[in-house]
Formats: sequence, structure tokens, C-alpha cells
Amino acid sequence: MAGRRDRNLLLRYQKERQKNVLAKPGQHSFVLILDQLKPGFNVAKIFRSAEAFGAAAVHLVNIGPFDPAPAKGSFRKVPAVFHETFASCHQILQEEGYRFFMLSPEAEKSLCQIHFPKKSAFILGHEEFGFSFDSKEYEDFETLSIPQFGSIQSLNVSIATSVVELNRFAVAF
Repeated sequence: MAGRRDRNLLLRYQKERQKNVLAKPGQHSFVLILDQLKPGFNVAKIFRSAEAFGAAAVHLVNIGPFDPAPAKGSFRKVPAVFHETFASCHQILQEEGYRFFMLSPEAEKSLCQIHFPKKSAFILGHEEFGFSFDSKEYEDFETLSIPQFGSIQSLNVSIATSVVELNRFAVAF
């Protein structure tokens, strides 16, 4: 049974990825960088919020096939850019003039304290393993946290992405 389910998921993914080629950037210039996230949990949901908030693109670093169904069609509408390594993603976006913002629960500066430039790139890592790179190798990153008042240490990455997008959106207008 699991084998058939996996094949159907892969077929859906391949079909939607082909349609993604026609996706147009959203009305805003910010992008999301998903660094080695678990493909089965949050990636599709992040596409859904990326479309809702008008992201220009979602860059996927070292992320395999995922079920596009939770995206509710948004995987067709938001350009997906696939990268094998974070370094290649960084180089491309740096050349395009993006400023980079990493989300980390340990960051001292809150995302509410920043006025984001139009070309902002928000980097989100794996919930358990973090980022695939050493942030010390990138001097152009600003590390930010989401203010939290409860006892949990962090939010689910798809929820955190929506908070970042909404905050960026609210500050921009």
C-alpha cells in the first residue's frame, strides 16, 4: 500500500513541477529560501502562504519530492527554484541584489525591529537539524527571531514563514 501511495505522490509532484515552469513571480520582490526542510511536512504549506503574500519565488535547497496537495494549487503559481547547495542559491540571489535574513530562535534581534528592503531573502532551515551551511561563512546575513511569550522555544517552520511574510507585508505598507 505504501508503495502505491509513494508512486502517486511522486507522479503528482512531477506533474505539478512541470506546471510550475509557467508560474509568475508574485507582486512583491521578497523570496523564501527553504534550506533542507523535510519535504513531506512543510514545503507545500509554505508555497501556499508564499502565494498568499505575493512572494517572488521560493528557492529550495537540497529538498526532494514533496506532496503538492497541501499547497492547494499554489505550487503552480509561485516560481520554484531548485538548488543542490546553499552556496549556489546565495550566489544567484546576491548577484540579484538581495539582502539575507536568517530565522533563528536564539537571535537577539527581533524581526519586528527591522525595516526590510524590497529585495529580502528569508532563509528557513530544518526544524531539527538547522541549516546546511555555517552561517559564519556568510557575512551578509542578519539573524532574526520571532518574538514569543510562551514556553515553547520555536514555531513550526511553515507557521514561522507566514509570520515573517505577514510582518514584512505589514511593515512595507
